[in-house]
Amino acid sequence: CFHASSQVWARSDGPLGLQTAKRIYVKRGGNQLPAGAPYARRNVPAKCNPDKTIEIFEGMTLVELAKRTGRSVSSLQDILTNVGEKVQSEFELLSMDIAELVTMEAGINVKRLHSAEGAEILPRPAVVTVMGHVDHGKTSLLDALRQTSVAAKEAGGITQHIGAFVVVMPSGASITFLDTPGHAAFSAMRARGAAVTDIVVLVVAADDGVMPQTLEAMSHAKAANVPIVVAINKCDKPGANSEKVKMQLASEGLLLEEMGGDVQVVEVSATEKIGLDNLEEALLLQADMMDLKARIDGPAQAYVVEARLDKGRGPLVTTIVKAGTLVCGQHVVVGSQWGRIRAIKDMAGKLTRRATPAMPVEIEGLRGLPMAGDDVIVVHSEERARMLSSGRQRKYEENRLRNMIQDKPTTSDDSKEVPQWVEMPVIVKADVQGTVQAVTDALKTLNSAQVFVNVVHVGAGPISQSDLDLAQACGACIVGFNVKSPPTALSQEAARAGIKIVLHRVIYHLLEDIGNLIIERAPGTSETHVAGQAEVLNIFEIKGSKSKGPDVKIAGCRVIDGSVTRSATLRLLRSGEVVFEGLCTSLKREKQDVDSVKKGTECGVVINNWCDFQIGDVIQCLEQVIRKPKFIKSESGAVRIEC
Repeated sequence: CFHASSQVWARSDGPLGLQTAKRIYVKRGGNQLPAGAPYARRNVPAKCNPDKTIEIFEGMTLVELAKRTGRSVSSLQDILTNVGEKVQSEFELLSMDIAELVTMEAGINVKRLHSAEGAEILPRPAVVTVMGHVDHGKTSLLDALRQTSVAAKEAGGITQHIGAFVVVMPSGASITFLDTPGHAAFSAMRARGAAVTDIVVLVVAADDGVMPQTLEAMSHAKAANVPIVVAINKCDKPGANSEKVKMQLASEGLLLEEMGGDVQVVEVSATEKIGLDNLEEALLLQADMMDLKARIDGPAQAYVVEARLDKGRGPLVTTIVKAGTLVCGQHVVVGSQWGRIRAIKDMAGKLTRRATPAMPVEIEGLRGLPMAGDDVIVVHSEERARMLSSGRQRKYEENRLRNMIQDKPTTSDDSKEVPQWVEMPVIVKADVQGTVQAVTDALKTLNSAQVFVNVVHVGAGPISQSDLDLAQACGACIVGFNVKSPPTALSQEAARAGIKIVLHRVIYHLLEDIGNLIIERAPGTSETHVAGQAEVLNIFEIKGSKSKGPDVKIAGCRVIDGSVTRSATLRLLRSGEVVFEGLCTSLKREKQDVDSVKKGTECGVVINNWCDFQIGDVIQCLEQVIRKPKFIKSESGAVRIEC
């Protein structure tokens, strides 16, 4: 107004000079703030959305991140300030680590999208995962390919870990193989194998055909969009029927080459080493068709296949590099753990300075043990690794507590009765992290309406004093799978404290033992059973008096099945229909009071508050029986508790 012309002053309706602006009040959540009042920043906690997952990539802006998270740019800038990062503009490019850190602080899950662009993209070996039903010869087939004997060393003769190794074929080409277990309890391991692989070799026994884990392996491969090569094993056996197997696979939706599809089928024998050349040719042909290439330069992207705890070397992680080059001395974040790579070893145990794509290696130097299936991320500094690791640990702990609350059975507050289920706390220790997850998942499948299996702690490595202290504090049972027996002093202390330690090396025996333990702890279901039946043959009446009481009618019976007990409840049936139920007042045999009468014996019965007996009535003796749950094991190896 002060710089306006005289014409503008003339159009002004009000008096000249400064005017005080009217305050307009806006109601927001019950707090009335004047619209013209200065902005004051308030610490409003962001709403956590644990089910939401967004995709992040290298070089995204703060505006793009705000759109994907559904948060305002100012709130994300506050988070950046809190974590010690400075962003000059909302259009400044963010690194993927910072984007993940901000997103986790906002309470949202993230999925990293890595770019395949690089200065040097070269062909790489194929990663092949061998899958199939238990005892169909997967490990034996790999033994024949690499001229070793691993299957003979496995406990129980079945594979219970994921094995990764490189096989140099007679043609000179190298292929990275992953061997997965076939038991039903290791479903998560097979899913991890399918997620990291290029080709799936589906092993089917010619004398057994398509089985449940065969179908599950097919579904894992289809979900990961991975091509399948079928290897029909044990073709040398007398009962082998390859054509039947092919028809079964075709009926399950697998389009074989012989039937106009694109799935190659090879007939092999691992023990007689028949058809191995044809299998090698099929795998190399499939790899050539896929034209597998990867970025060689830049930071590595790797995938955790297995993790274990070594007494002298600490956490050891078996990884397969997907892109880039993993170099010794780099700072990495693996899941919620971080560290600096101290050493890299190949599958032959030789030290190497770097790992290239499709190369399985074992790294050491992490501060903790990651989960199998985690991604390996290379960061440029130790500080960044610490921040990213702590943020992921908080997120992991929140999700773990939330899942624990959701999985736990609830009882209504209105009912004041004692709940009909009990909690069974369990501590799981195994040799490697992947097996820990498999055993934990298998134990959770044994949950029933009567017993809730609460896994309070898991870990890789031998049973320690801290495990014993935790078990004593919460009354837990310690489950050790493929671990050494605890020292004698520790075992004696556990026996004195009444702590049960279950040690097994075969998953069949472990699940059966825990299933029997669950059945013992289950409260059971109370049911009414008919313990015996008696037929009314005659009716006797005893006149009462003032001293003896009212008239009493006695049913003269013969027990025709089971036995009749005086302390039981009796049910009177007439023409097959229930007439009355009541307590037994008197039970006599040959004028003597008895507690029970067995089959074929005559007796006299008096039922409380009932005297209308008729010849031909049937009296049933009822008893309350506690029925325990049943441990059921299917042919595929899957187990469950049936109440």
